[in-house]
Amino acid sequence: MNRTHLVLPVAGVVLASVAITACSGSGGSNNSGGSGGPSTTNRTTQSSPAAPATESNPPGDIPDNQAYVAFTPPGGGFSVKVPEGWARTSKGTVTSFTDKLNRVELAPVSAASAPTTGSVTAQTVPQLRRSVPHFAMAHVSVISRHAGKAVLLTYQGDSAPDPVTGKLVRDAFERYAFYRHGHEVDVTLSGPVHADNVDPWRIVTDSFTWR
Repeated sequence: MNRTHLVLPVAGVVLASVAITACSGSGGSNNSGGSGGPSTTNRTTQSSPAAPATESNPPGDIPDNQAYVAFTPPGGGFSVKVPEGWARTSKGTVTSFTDKLNRVELAPVSAASAPTTGSVTAQTVPQLRRSVPHFAMAHVSVISRHAGKAVLLTYQGDSAPDPVTGKLVRDAFERYAFYRHGHEVDVTLSGPVHADNVDPWRIVTDSFTWR
């Protein structure tokens, strides 16, 4: 009898310990406020990453993969690479290549002497001021290209109105005057002022060669 009475209290203590342990474990699993808890992990795993921003190029940017082809006028004299696929028009000795908002114009002329920054400022600028709407000159300088020295005139002006919408575009112009032995070729490149066409225009002007 004494042995029986001793066993029963021990069994009760064991059962009570098991119950306390179970309750403690259950309370811990319901604590969702702790860092690293199951709910926090699930929310982090299921959230979607932010979509990358869409890249947008200004109107008039010439694509980096634009191909170029050599052009030599019927009378010869020079050769220059122009963007492939652009529309070609001729008026007298002047040849133009256009695509959307961009333009390359080649104008050979006879000249008794080589152009200088002074002659371009005194003679060419007034002519352009009369023919280019809202003409604004930026700079005249002498630069080097593969064909040699050239006088570069940079300026801005309004484009012709769009035939459909009537909208005007503010254009940036680069006019290169190449000269050799009484012959001058004016290479004029134009496009919207916010377009980044430094590399394409360098390809065109660096390709200019006398023949």
